[in-house]
Formats: sequence, structure tokens, C-alpha cells
Amino acid sequence: MSVTGVLLAYEKQITAYADSRNCREVLPSPDGARLPVEMMIAGVKQAVPDTAPTTVTLRSDRAAPAAFSFTGGRAIFVNPYTGEIVGEGSKGVRDFFRAVTDWHRWLGAQGENRAVARAITGVCNTGFLFLVSSGFYLWWPRNWTWSQFKKILWFKRRLSGKARDFNWHNVIGFWSAIPLFIIVLSAMVISYTWASNLVYRIAGETPPAPRAAPSQPAGNANPQPGSQAGSPMEGVEPLLAQAEQQTADWQSISLRLPASAEEPLTLTIDGGNGGQPQKRGQLILDRKSGETRWEPFSSYTNGRKARSFLRFAHTGEVAGATGQTIAALASLGGSVLAVTGLALAWRRFRAWLARVRAGETVQVSSQMAESGE
Repeated sequence: MSVTGVLLAYEKQITAYADSRNCREVLPSPDGARLPVEMMIAGVKQAVPDTAPTTVTLRSDRAAPAAFSFTGGRAIFVNPYTGEIVGEGSKGVRDFFRAVTDWHRWLGAQGENRAVARAITGVCNTGFLFLVSSGFYLWWPRNWTWSQFKKILWFKRRLSGKARDFNWHNVIGFWSAIPLFIIVLSAMVISYTWASNLVYRIAGETPPAPRAAPSQPAGNANPQPGSQAGSPMEGVEPLLAQAEQQTADWQSISLRLPASAEEPLTLTIDGGNGGQPQKRGQLILDRKSGETRWEPFSSYTNGRKARSFLRFAHTGEVAGATGQTIAALASLGGSVLAVTGLALAWRRFRAWLARVRAGETVQVSSQMAESGE
């Protein structure tokens, strides 16, 4: 999990770069007028008739294409001014990260086997949390002197064998202990429902009910005979116009495409990198009542804020690129800790085994001497 965590550290940036190389240039309209989302969806359905997009994302950069996401990680990019398909997400890069994610979460298992694999990774993560937490105690020096402290503060040259492994284990453990603790603790919240609910209970709140399965996206909505006709995208354009005015420094606006005209419309307005919940809010239109409400991060309960922070503390994204780098280095450190920890344990086992054998030899020699042999 530490190794795959390193590989996933800059997934968003690498994917965005690879996608941009697959897209043709978008020339903004002279008058800046963007096509209605429903017209862009029609063009996407013509290009991909066998499936429907689930989400559309618009960027504040006028030269950026509109991104339509599909189940399974596929993405198609559209010129928001002409409706022309200008590219598709990099299949190789997206498949690579999806495979790494599968190993990180489910040990590469598929289908029904994922439940068992998820249980295994959850138990391993729990053990890792114990190791990191107990490491604080084991590392804590009995005597606070500089000579003792510097032994675990810096790497020493010209060491080999046990001394090198011990030095590396202590130095890397010292510098990565706190980031690793945050990464592993937040993974507990992701792995277990009881841990996620505990976050809300600590904040004095009732945990939210489990989310219902997502409805079928707009592209596959087929009204039954006799049902009320209505476009699933009804009301989207006025809501988008309001969203653009809601936050001056927005970077992206995402809409999960509804399946019917009765479903509420929810726009996620993001002013950060996509992994900073404190810079994100939701603009929601209840189409039954006609009421529009704005839910910024500041309006969330303390439990919801903590749960959102923990989700993205796991990847470090909550602190931007700096946080991602710290998380990557800590994950790399966790990989080295595993190797050096195993090496030290193996050497201790061999030393113990040698002592046992030496003790047996002494005992046999003593018995032989007593018997006069």
C-alpha cells in the first residue's frame, strides 16, 4: 500500500498533463458565449452512443475544454463554444492509475473478491496504525540529550548491515512519523464505516445515513408512456450562470448529470485543486420547490468538515501540492521502514536462533562431561 501510494501521489497532475496532449486547441468564442450543456451532451451522445456521461466539468479558463466523465474513468473533451469533440482522456495513463488504485484498495481483486481484499487491506492498515503509534513510544529517548537525539535525526555514512538498517529505520521513522500517522489514521476512516461514523460522534453529531446508489445518468433517461415530459437538464443554464457569479475565484464547476427533470441539480464549485474541501461549495436547485441554496464549506457541521478533511488528508491534497509531496515522501518512507523493519527482525531471529543452538551445544557438552564421555 505504501508503494502504490507513492505511485498515486500525483495522479491528478499526471492525468491532466496526459489528457492535454490528447486534445486539440480550443479557441474561445469572440463573444465568450458558451453552448448550453444540453447541446454539448447531444454531441457527446453521437460520439459515444453506447453509454452516457455521468458528470460534466467546466473550467474558468476560457481556453479549456468541457470535460465529460463516464463510468470506468473514461473522459471526452468538448469545445464549449462549438460542441466539437476535441479529444479523449489518455487511455494508457488512466488505465495505469486505475490498476494501481485497484491494488491499493483491493489488492487487484475484482468483483465479489473485492470484499475479502478490502477486509485484508483494512486489517493491514490497522496493524500499520499500531506500528506507527507504538513507534512513538519505542523511539522516545529515555534521556533527552543531544548525543542521543542526533542518532535518530540524520543519516550516517559508511554504515552497513544491521547498523545501517537501524540508522535508516530510526531516521526515516522520525521524519515520517507524523505524516504517516495522519495518512494511516485517515485510511481507517475510509476503510471502515464505524470509523467514519466515529468522527461524527466525536463532534457530537449523528452520523449521516448511507448514500443511496446513484441514479441512471441523463443520457439514458427514457420517460415511460404517460409520464410527465421534461428535460433532465431543465434549469441548468440559469443555475450555471448563478454559479459563475457565486464565487469570484472559482476554478471549476462540476455537475452530476440528473436522470430526470424531478431530481435536484447540484453544482460543485471548486476554487482549489479538486482535493481541498475548504475551497469547495455546492449550489443546489430543488426543482420541485424551485428553491436554490448555497452550501459553502463554512456552513458544514464540524463532523462533516472533519470527515472531508480526513478524506483528502490521506492523499495530502488538502494542503495542495506541498501536502501531496509530503504524503508521497512519507509513503516512500513507509516502504523503506517495511524493508528495514523486516531486515532487523530477521537479524534478531537469526541471533536468537544462534543463542538457542549455542545453549543446546553447551548443555550437550556439559552432559557429556558429567557422564565421562
